[in-house]
Amino acid sequence: MMKKLLIIGYVWPEPNSSAAGSRMMQLIEAFKQQNYQITFTSPAQQSDHMVDLPSLNIDIANIELNNSSFDAFIKALQPDAVMYDRFMMEEQFGWRVNEHCPQALRILDTEDLFSLRDARHKAYKQGVAMTDNDLLSSELAKREIAAIFRCDLSLMISQHEMELLPRLFNVPSQLLHYCPFMFTEQQLNQGNPCFDERDGFMVIGNFRHAPNWDAVLWLKQQVWPLIRKQLPDVNLSVYGAYPPPKATDLHDIKSGFLVKGWVDDAVQAMQSARVCLAPLRFGAGIKGKLAEAMMCATPSVTTDIGAESMETANDWAGIIANDSQTIADAAVELYQDKNRWQLASNLGPINARLLYQQAAIMSNFNLRLSQLIENLAQERQQNFIGGMLNHHHHKSTRYMSQWIEVKTQLKALTDFESSSESDT
Repeated sequence: MMKKLLIIGYVWPEPNSSAAGSRMMQLIEAFKQQNYQITFTSPAQQSDHMVDLPSLNIDIANIELNNSSFDAFIKALQPDAVMYDRFMMEEQFGWRVNEHCPQALRILDTEDLFSLRDARHKAYKQGVAMTDNDLLSSELAKREIAAIFRCDLSLMISQHEMELLPRLFNVPSQLLHYCPFMFTEQQLNQGNPCFDERDGFMVIGNFRHAPNWDAVLWLKQQVWPLIRKQLPDVNLSVYGAYPPPKATDLHDIKSGFLVKGWVDDAVQAMQSARVCLAPLRFGAGIKGKLAEAMMCATPSVTTDIGAESMETANDWAGIIANDSQTIADAAVELYQDKNRWQLASNLGPINARLLYQQAAIMSNFNLRLSQLIENLAQERQQNFIGGMLNHHHHKSTRYMSQWIEVKTQLKALTDFESSSESDT
């Protein structure tokens, strides 16, 4: 019997724009293989780069924040499971789902811990190291951790975050499931160009993502001049969706800093470059660009933050460095030393297979879901904190949402009456 899954997306999935979009499509494939009929909804505007979901036999629907129209929608749909794309969607729609479909399995896809990324960003701007106290005092962390407790299962992409949540916030391990990127056998076994068939450096990342923009600025202002000094004829291609004018203004042919923006085929761009640069100074989760670099046998230079939760017992498929000069020297070494490059290139697909083999990850995910569904009532009973948070959150959020909806309706009525009076 086909089961029904409702996905409430923060945005519509754009796998060619961000790792989050790729990750969402991987999860959709995992649920399709479990015989779920999927409905994807979002309050966000549809975009030019979003996936054509109906062509994949996925229903779509636009939903509104703070609008009771969602109640009728979900009562009619009656999904067996609901997956929230990031904690903000659980905050907005969780109480409505629980009221009208209390039997539905509640899943949270965190993508990365938003509160961890935010705390690291703030610490970076202050020139200090982030501490546990920064997270414990974070309002975002309180909201995000509460959403994790309110759900039956939260999908975590990073082993670091899997360990952080029980240690710092006492989140029970049974509420968490490690589910990183998933690469198919075809992706893991694709043919990749050799050293002599590649040219130039590349960096890629959605410009709307603060860690990516900071990395581009660091490259432009400090790292790239040091590389260019040693390799005066080599170019850096800067790819990424939604580049703002401040990014395109960095384009400089003379210095070889080429801001190319959107790329139709990120894998092809990765395969054509000799070295991938990812000098990330803050962030969370794991990095899609570095996972793709492994898959494409493209050696990468990144930081400790970039490599977090992406290392194996093997060496890194490239070099990890954390200051401008060391990053530049590492990039030049990989670019010029064919033997050093080849060793790193060979390690990429090996590490990718160890970390992101789709069949193994999907098998574990399927087993966890089956166990959870079978024992859902018992698991919810044991999650007393989640039940308590659901009770209080739903009351407060419900009344706030209803107040906003009535306020919006009154404003629309007032605007209409004012317009009518001016017409007469």
